[in-house]
Order: sequence, then structure tokens, then C-alpha cells
Amino acid sequence: MLVSLEKFLSQLTPWFFSHGLKIIAIIVVAYLALRFGKVFIEKIVRRAIAGDRYLSKEAERKREDTLIRVFEGALKVIVWVTVILIVLSELNINIGPLLAGAGIVGVALGFGAQYVVRDFLSGLFLILENQYRVGDVVCLDGTCGGVESINLRMTILRDLDGTVHHIPNGQIAKAANLSKKFARVNLSVGLSYNSNLEKAIKVINRVGRELAKDSDWKDKITKAPQFLRVDDFADSAIMVKILGETKPLQQWDVTGELRKRLKIAFDQEGIEIPFPQMVIHQVKE
Repeated sequence: MLVSLEKFLSQLTPWFFSHGLKIIAIIVVAYLALRFGKVFIEKIVRRAIAGDRYLSKEAERKREDTLIRVFEGALKVIVWVTVILIVLSELNINIGPLLAGAGIVGVALGFGAQYVVRDFLSGLFLILENQYRVGDVVCLDGTCGGVESINLRMTILRDLDGTVHHIPNGQIAKAANLSKKFARVNLSVGLSYNSNLEKAIKVINRVGRELAKDSDWKDKITKAPQFLRVDDFADSAIMVKILGETKPLQQWDVTGELRKRLKIAFDQEGIEIPFPQMVIHQVKE
């Protein structure tokens, strides 16, 4: 047993110094390349992305972070594929047949891979066109949620229930971004037909101004909510439209607070928000 161990070590030692050290050096270099590559990519992207006067600093940061993740993912694939090929060569494994086989398999799978190519091309364009970024809230063909990750292959969303959706980029026909540049408070309120409409409009505008000046809300609102128009004569109410503008992703909180304040103000001013009613006319015989 001792003789076998000595024989094994005598064979291993020359191989280790001729090939093993190279493999270790290759892995170390790959690790360092990834570490320094990430730093280099981040610096280049931060400097290369030109500022847009229509975008906030937070929006620019989101775009930069998205591009950095994509480039880092591509770098990892390139580095580790290169490392694997070099290590196989150091292990005296002929990689020529492997590359040739990969080419044959690639041709065989070419028709099946057209969907993968479509996903990659779609992902490339949506990133270059800055359609949405990590951290945005979007609706992709009816599926809505926060963007947790983007790569050239797919987009990952998490909805309000916590469900994670993996959506191939090539299947996205329409992308609606709910958090780009600014958002709107878009609220319809029903008023009783017996209400003084001019008084109700003044109350609505006053509540909107007070909300926009409130210290807890003023940083979220860019344009105070106000009366826009009479939107409809419904069966039981006069529908009025209220519009305002907020910073991205703040529209839901602001709209909820506006509803609460309007209800309190209407109660104080005697303005009725009606419930559905039905009037029955009885024909006398």
C-alpha cells in the first residue's frame, strides 16, 4: 500500500507542476477577472450613460443597474466557458471533437432554438431602448408586478401576492411601465344629483392643495390633484374626474390618502357620495 502511494505521488507530482499549477492559476485569474471586470463594467456604465433631463436620478440609477447586471451576466458566461475549455486542454482532453460536436448539435437544434434567439434579440432591444428597468412596476401582456431581474433571456416579475413570474422576452408583445418619469392620480368620484356642484369642485380643489402642501406628502406629489371635468351622468351619481401628478410608484398611496380626505371633507360639507338607487314608478289603474 505504501509502495502504491509513493508510486501515485511520484506520478502526480510532475503532472501537478506541469498542469495542476496552470489550472489553479487559470481559476485564480478567472476569479480576479470577474472581480475586476465587475468594477470596470460598473465604472464604464456609470460614465457612459448620458444624463436625461426628463429622468430623475433614481430613474437613471435603475437603468444603469439593469445594464450592469446584463453585462456582468455576459462576462460570467464568457469567462467560465473559456476556463472550462482551457482546463479540458490541460487535462489532455481533445476539445476539437467537442467543438465540432457542439457545432453539429447547434445546427440540429437551430430550428428549435429560434425562440431562444427571439428572446435574446427582444431582450437586447428592450434594454437598449430603456423600456423598463430593475425596480420598475410594469404590466407585460396583462401580468403586472415589480421587475426583480432582467437578462437577455427573460424578465422576472413579482406581483403583489408575492408570486414570481418568469416571462421570456420574446413573448412580450406589449410592455406598460407604471413607474417611468412620473405617475398620475386618476380618480373618479360620484356626487349626488342633489349636491351643489360648484361647492363640491371647490372642496375637491381645496383638499388636493392641502394634500400637496402636507409635509408627509409634498415630496411625493408634483402637481396637486384637482377637478378636471364632469365625466358622466351615471344612473345614481354625477361622475367627476380628478387628476394630479406624483413621483413614480407613489400614485397608489397618494390616491388612497386623497380618497380618505375627500370622504372626511364631503361629510363635513354635507356633500353626498350616493350609493346605487332604483326609482320605481307605480302606474295607477
